Amino acid sequence: MRILHTSDWHLGRSFHRENLLDAQAAYVDHLVETVRAERVDVVLVAGDVYDRALPPVDAVALCNEALRRLRETGARTILISGNHDSARRLGFGAALIEASGVHLRTDPDQAWEPVVIDEVAFYGIPYLEPELVRHPWELAERSHAAALTHAMDRVRADAARHRHAVVLAHAFVTGGAASDSERDISVGGIAHVPLSAFAGVDYVALGHLHGRQRMSETVRYSGSPLAYSFSEAGQVKGSWLVTLGSGAEFVPAPVPRPVGRLIGRLDDLLTSPRHAGVEDHWLQVVLTDPARPRAAMERLRARFPHTLALSFEPEGERAGPAPARHTGRPEAEVALDFVREVCGEPATREEEDLLRRAIEESRVKEAMA
Repeated sequence: MRILHTSDWHLGRSFHRENLLDAQAAYVDHLVETVRAERVDVVLVAGDVYDRALPPVDAVALCNEALRRLRETGARTILISGNHDSARRLGFGAALIEASGVHLRTDPDQAWEPVVIDEVAFYGIPYLEPELVRHPWELAERSHAAALTHAMDRVRADAARHRHAVVLAHAFVTGGAASDSERDISVGGIAHVPLSAFAGVDYVALGHLHGRQRMSETVRYSGSPLAYSFSEAGQVKGSWLVTLGSGAEFVPAPVPRPVGRLIGRLDDLLTSPRHAGVEDHWLQVVLTDPARPRAAMERLRARFPHTLALSFEPEGERAGPAPARHTGRPEAEVALDFVREVCGEPATREEEDLLRRAIEESRVKEAMA
């Protein structure tokens, strides 16, 4: 059986205010062509289909087009919801859509009910918010590891009835390398899940981390199809083509516009031939001039027209404490930094607990939307 493993499409996402819908549509074209050319039997989409719970209408239209075109190839498609998706909205009409060969798995209680295709049982474990499943599943603790372990125990019990078993899951497996564009999932419980939780199945298609990663021969992240942060500069994007029982190969995706980083003094960046190769890149630029240059962004864009982010870090000194990095940090840490900055002192223990509870309740409410 031939399986194509993809994830983290984040349809509707922008990149520093640059609309990515055309680039995402180009990825859909590539995906459909790959499925057809490689005679793929099953396409697995391991969560974060959309970038937010209420996606824009053009993102929904692109998703609809992608699923229709994939089905026209003759392949079956299995999707799970990720932490960016609204499970209820993504799962709407799942029972009716199933008849077409597109299988949506967004309900945690269906995680151990497989889609069986040619003697292979596919189990879709959607993103599991620990607070939502802890009491129904009678878990001993509130953590992602406890939730995934429970789901996988049920999966393994059912998989004993089948010749082969494949799992889709959306989680942060211990040892994985994160990037700045992934939303932190630690507020709802300890984030990491041990690799051992996924033992006993033929292949695990993971989503959540945006860089392709091989956690083991049978447990892999496909990563996102596009770079969604400058921390992903240099990553090769694409999907895993898996031949069940024979291994996997990575299929690179088209790059609509590479991303890159530059650091140095403005005059050097504007004149050095070393930087000719990134003139067409989306760029994050850090200037190290002793004094802030005038009209720096305008001058940079004369040579690098796609400069999107600019910061100043003078050589050998800083005009104050280093700015906190917000992107990719846990929401609670960012909020506590804000309290410290405004109040001039750290939050008290009671204030910190109240803040963390508020963030957790907000996340649970979003997950139930």
